[in-house]
Amino acid sequence: MEGLKIESKLPNVGTTIFTVMSALATEYKAINLSQGFPDFQMPEELVRLTCNALQQGFNQYSPMAGWMPLRESIAAKIHDLYGVNVNPDTEITITPGGTYGIYTAFTTVLRASDEVIVFEPAYDSYIPNIEVNGGIAVRIPLEFPTYRINWDEVRARITPRTRMIALNSPHNPTGSILRDDDIEQLRQIVQEYDLLIMSDEVYEHLIYDGEPHRSILRYPDLRERAFVNFSFGKVYHCTGWKMGYCIAPPAFMAEFRKVHQFNCFSCFTPAQVALAEFLKDREAYRGISNFYQQKRDYFAKLMQQTRFKPLPSYGSYFQLYYFDHLSDLSDKDFSIWLTKEHSVACIPVSAFYQEATDNGVVRFCFAKKEETLERAVERLVKV
Repeated sequence: MEGLKIESKLPNVGTTIFTVMSALATEYKAINLSQGFPDFQMPEELVRLTCNALQQGFNQYSPMAGWMPLRESIAAKIHDLYGVNVNPDTEITITPGGTYGIYTAFTTVLRASDEVIVFEPAYDSYIPNIEVNGGIAVRIPLEFPTYRINWDEVRARITPRTRMIALNSPHNPTGSILRDDDIEQLRQIVQEYDLLIMSDEVYEHLIYDGEPHRSILRYPDLRERAFVNFSFGKVYHCTGWKMGYCIAPPAFMAEFRKVHQFNCFSCFTPAQVALAEFLKDREAYRGISNFYQQKRDYFAKLMQQTRFKPLPSYGSYFQLYYFDHLSDLSDKDFSIWLTKEHSVACIPVSAFYQEATDNGVVRFCFAKKEETLERAVERLVKV
């Protein structure tokens, strides 16, 4: 008997390229430089603090908005880094990961036919998040090969239905970052057209070469319009924790929590208790950029032995490389071939576009042990 059917709310969504490439990596015993997760341990002190919290009985529900000492530690960190005051009671909510915070921000504000400007290549959750809420993603390509925003095109694509701009800096997958002129253009546009901002800053502490992180929180006129999302999992090498937080003005956050309380309600309490203590040490966040820059630089030095050609990476833990001078294959087919024939998995950058845009570029994750990167490059040298 034929079963009941439901109409898909995401008819264009299938299995993600990350699932595909990780499965291929497992099947062919490849070194997995595709999906963005470290293969080394999280900080020992954070492990110890988490075990202590478990043993001390912090195993029940935490408050819906998050463990208050953790929110207070986050507020102190933000003041230390950006010189701004954030109210831990009314402006911070702990979330089960940055992606959840992004989804909840969209869900909080979007109504049917609202438009959101999205820059491609884009992290793969943005457009489905917008569409499942009845919104329309207005896709604008970043300029290749710099992956900078064309603000003139942004102005040209704004309509009376435009509600929000989605930003990501440091950027996944390209490693590009917002610059001072980007911030100035953004300030003018959101003021002129009365737009909201969803800012994805999960790689906040992974920014290199002495560049500052131009967080939306730094700018009062932008902050009052924004949901700003962060991730503990990305910066503390524990992506499986799915632990992050969102910061927004009190009126925005009150609405955000209305959605949050019926979707997740609260997050893993022992981790929150541990993080609250861990963040009291400034080195817990001030030393991260140096740690990952060393990995970026080490990978880049190793890759000089290969025929791949790098594009700049100013942040995140991803590095793009040209391969089009090595093969006539599409970036997706090249990534599959590389996994099968040379046992190194990467991600085709076209996967970050809704309509595949192939510039002959693939993404490698360098958040790996040195020996992992060395073994990978030994294989890539043969390409």
